[in-house]
Amino acid sequence: EAQVQQRAAAAGAPVPHILTADDSPAALGNPYLICDAVAGETIAPRILRGLDDAARVRLLEQCAAALAAIHRTDYEGIGLEPIDELAGWRTRLDEIGDTTATSEWAFRRLADSRPASSPKRLVHGDFRMGNLIVDDSGLAAVLDWELTHIGEAYEDLAWFCIRAWRFGAPETLGAGGLGSVETFLRAYEQASETSVDRDAFRWWLTVATLRWGVICRHQAERHLSGEARSVELAAIGRRVSETEWDILDLLSGGGPQ
Repeated sequence: EAQVQQRAAAAGAPVPHILTADDSPAALGNPYLICDAVAGETIAPRILRGLDDAARVRLLEQCAAALAAIHRTDYEGIGLEPIDELAGWRTRLDEIGDTTATSEWAFRRLADSRPASSPKRLVHGDFRMGNLIVDDSGLAAVLDWELTHIGEAYEDLAWFCIRAWRFGAPETLGAGGLGSVETFLRAYEQASETSVDRDAFRWWLTVATLRWGVICRHQAERHLSGEARSVELAAIGRRVSETEWDILDLLSGGGPQ
């Protein structure tokens, strides 16, 4: 994780400066990673409430540029492995032992319509509102790198655009509650000097929505099984039906704008 952040910083991504990191538990009782403090706000609803139109556009463009930098990061020699998102979340749902007709249909539709693979990139894995520090000048730092892996750029682009990370903003602000999905993709294309296949993006957006649905079901299971009794986990579980609606909408040609 520390190596990835340092490599991403070298590629131009805004990340906290790492002071020290070690896998050994000898010093603190656990492996650790210590960074410089970064001033700013992380709670997404507060961030979104405090932005005017110009600040939203600026932050959206900064997010696109940050992802472009992450995706051009050299990941060779770090030891990261490629991950098949669709197969991985299929396995996670099977492990719970509970499913829905919508989820099963979506997994089958997505498996049958998978687009051609794009070049492998460093993928952040959880790039979204809530994992960003924002200050008066916009994006100050990208946080939470523990899910980083090798994959396709579409994964990060799509995850940023699911309903959950809009925090109540309308579909016209489908990219993180900041702007339209199309504006976000164009900003990414300009920053990365690549093109984004809109059909492939829609496939990945459906995968991302399905992923969130499986996560919601997993969180509910933690509560229902007694592993971690929590009103919050139970409430997140109720969002499975929300993701089912979004999946059906996406598979029928709808979705955020």
